[in-house]
Amino acid sequence: MAAYELSGQVALVTGGAGGIGAAICAALAEAGATVLVGYAGNPQRAAALAAQLGGPGQHRALLTRVDDSSTLEAAAHDVQAHEGRLDILVNNAGITTPVPHHDLDGLSDEWIDTILRVNVRGAFACVRAFAPLLRAGGNGLVVNISSIAGRTGMGSNVAYCASKAALDSLTRSLGRALAPNIRVLSVSPGWVDGEYARLMPPELIAAQAERTPLGRIARPQEVARAVLAAATHLTFSTGCIIPVDGGRPLS
Repeated sequence: MAAYELSGQVALVTGGAGGIGAAICAALAEAGATVLVGYAGNPQRAAALAAQLGGPGQHRALLTRVDDSSTLEAAAHDVQAHEGRLDILVNNAGITTPVPHHDLDGLSDEWIDTILRVNVRGAFACVRAFAPLLRAGGNGLVVNISSIAGRTGMGSNVAYCASKAALDSLTRSLGRALAPNIRVLSVSPGWVDGEYARLMPPELIAAQAERTPLGRIARPQEVARAVLAAATHLTFSTGCIIPVDGGRPLS
């Protein structure tokens, strides 16, 4: 890829200071984009990451509480006032909690509502808030960070799997509805060696790696490179799901 291929473009990554989010921010910054590190509850961490990012962009942290549409509307006005444009929106913010699938009572109504509110409604609300900015440039891009759980039905809990299936459906619907001025894709990893995986027992992660044809779980930077490819190389793709799973569904 040519150096600074995204120079002059502005990208927002929700949940940008987490493990996968930080890798996505770094990749977009190194490609030349100005990166807005979206955060909900830890402005210091987001600001610290923004200060560390490379490339020529003027990076900064931005409050994007995805389950609060008024906050997102304020963020869109902020971007319009400060950057004057938005070219790339990465819906990376998400939430889950481990609950065995057979434990129907263990998955409370409150957790179901929270997971769907953040993972599905939150992604849609972000697109709704930032669509005018994305559309204005004539070549906007939305990348939803999904999961193979939406396809396989295997994941941290039943509601999480359902939320990622819904997110992929949202990608397809919006890919059609927002064309031709905004493209919409999902990047769909399996297990990723990030913050959530490191909370799990090492033997569980080792078992997942063993069941993956490529023999390991993904690195955050590999998810980030898929996002970067969507922005720089897959320019005639929309409404589709890009797997970054090492072939895990094949086993």
